[in-house]
Amino acid sequence: MPIPRKAIVSIEDTPYYHCISRCVRRAYLCGEDSYTGQSYEHRREWVEERILELGQVFAIDICAYVVMSNHLHLVLCVDIYEANSWSELEVAERWHQLFNGTDITQKLTNGSSLEPHETVLLSKTIAEYRSRLSDISWLMRALNEPIARKANREDKCSGRFWEGRFKSQALLDEAALLACMAYVDLNPIRAKMAETPESSDFTSIQRRIKAGLKGELPAKLLDFVGDERLDMSKGLHFHLDDYLQLVDETGRIIRNDKRGAISESAMPILNRLNIPQENWLKLTTEFTRLFKGPVGSLQELDAYCVHLDRKRRQGAGNCHRWLDSA
Repeated sequence: MPIPRKAIVSIEDTPYYHCISRCVRRAYLCGEDSYTGQSYEHRREWVEERILELGQVFAIDICAYVVMSNHLHLVLCVDIYEANSWSELEVAERWHQLFNGTDITQKLTNGSSLEPHETVLLSKTIAEYRSRLSDISWLMRALNEPIARKANREDKCSGRFWEGRFKSQALLDEAALLACMAYVDLNPIRAKMAETPESSDFTSIQRRIKAGLKGELPAKLLDFVGDERLDMSKGLHFHLDDYLQLVDETGRIIRNDKRGAISESAMPILNRLNIPQENWLKLTTEFTRLFKGPVGSLQELDAYCVHLDRKRRQGAGNCHRWLDSA
């Protein structure tokens, strides 16, 4: 039986989550159907645009993404503090970018006066919208449903386009987050769809590299802000240059399908997180096979299971072997 989403998400333990949505019925998210010869490559742009749009509406930042032929990966960061900082008007305006809202929320955004009983109802509605705008399930719904409708219209069919539930897993510490982001960014290279990260179309890493070449930060992605001990600002607590070099060198090893070594200059992140090179290569090539549930050190996994009142520590063996072995 599938685990309820509320038994997976624990913001108290981590704001970071890895989500995967897959297509059904030989449906193609993008790429070319070898059976019919029809190309669906244009759909990748639909998905990327929608992902980046939702990251600007929800209190959920996009850390990494990739769009593959029949599935997509997202690494998300839920920002409860941002959601709680919004005024009632801002919550309503954000919600109306995606959904119609109610007559009362429309009156609020139009500047119309409200009756006393409408004000009470408005407060309850805004509280519900605020919660939804920091909810991963609602983000995935807002992503998948419009894409499904658009694809079904194009395919002249009806029925499910996506599997009934998207998969999600909590990333409980920095090592899990780093490995998952690299795994996502390297998907096209592992699938032999691209030779290098910069040639991996419709991926977060390509977007970061293109922005970096212009001396800019990538719009609509969560920024890298460096070591958290030095900088407590919002963002990913790694240095972007270190991450890009590490992913590039990891990709070369994967692409060549032979033993290789990460250079000393690309090791700062791994050294800080105490991830042995052998473990890193295993994590970035087999992340979803190794971990079906939450990912992190045993200490973090224990705390997560206690907070969610879970009796069984799913995946504890692999967490210990690959993330606690230093």
